[in-house]
Amino acid sequence: MFGVTILGNNSAIPAYDRHPTSQVVTLNDQLFLLDCGEGTQMQIARYKIRRSKIHHIFISHLHGDHYFGLIGLVTSMGLLGRETELHIYAPAALKDIIDLQLKVAVTTLPFPLVFHPLEKEGVIIDTPKFRVECFDTCHRIPCWGFIIREKRKPRKIHKEKVLEYEIPSVFYDRLKDGYDYENKQGGVIKNELVTFANKPARSYAFCADTIYDISIAEKTKDATVLYHETTYLKDLEERAAARFHSTSAQAADIALRAGVQRLLIGHFSSKYESLDAFLSEAQEVFPNTDLAIEGVTFRI
Repeated sequence: MFGVTILGNNSAIPAYDRHPTSQVVTLNDQLFLLDCGEGTQMQIARYKIRRSKIHHIFISHLHGDHYFGLIGLVTSMGLLGRETELHIYAPAALKDIIDLQLKVAVTTLPFPLVFHPLEKEGVIIDTPKFRVECFDTCHRIPCWGFIIREKRKPRKIHKEKVLEYEIPSVFYDRLKDGYDYENKQGGVIKNELVTFANKPARSYAFCADTIYDISIAEKTKDATVLYHETTYLKDLEERAAARFHSTSAQAADIALRAGVQRLLIGHFSSKYESLDAFLSEAQEVFPNTDLAIEGVTFRI
């Protein structure tokens, strides 16, 4: 399972039962929290997200609608008896804020809180099953986007064939990497006889707050799914630029340039009660667009 569940899709002020930015990405047994606006832990409870499974939290920038829910979530994890490590990836100044909040409340967490300051673009997590990268976006203050990439072996095992050719299971990983198998008699079993091509690895790109910036298309190129902010409709393009945000049409243009398969749009301004126009404007440019509706899980 690789999917993203929307917890919050609004911009600075909660409105119309929409909450500030927050998303949970599920990749098999891993849960990643992307941003943590006000009310995130209530949304986690509402949508039955297992907070104990969240081991990595990514904060894009230090505007309140992207992190004001963090200290509440962290302290609740402590009150619930968490013992496993929690890793936070965020602009460096957030560590001082967290330390101060814990200090004035005389709170000692029962689990290790590991802080990773974001300082340059590149890989920030690399494991055998997934990789996470960060990239700059162009906002009023330092801001980061994130790409979560699954890792897949190039080949998949053909179960009946490996049994037929009596290939031991200890060699399966090498078969998945494309190697041929040499049996005890010296015969070579060609890889393509016992495997077939795996599906391409999938990726999710989370583009946080940003002005319209075509360089983001290159940074998120060929992502399976792209989330891009769209604070305003296209008639307010000048206001969007002045406030370092994007419009619906601009978000769709980035998706088109990036060659992604699907676009999710969110971070809607509280001046809009209805979101229908956001979808129609974006789909005029990039048809495979969806609104990032709270409580919905989108498969990647």
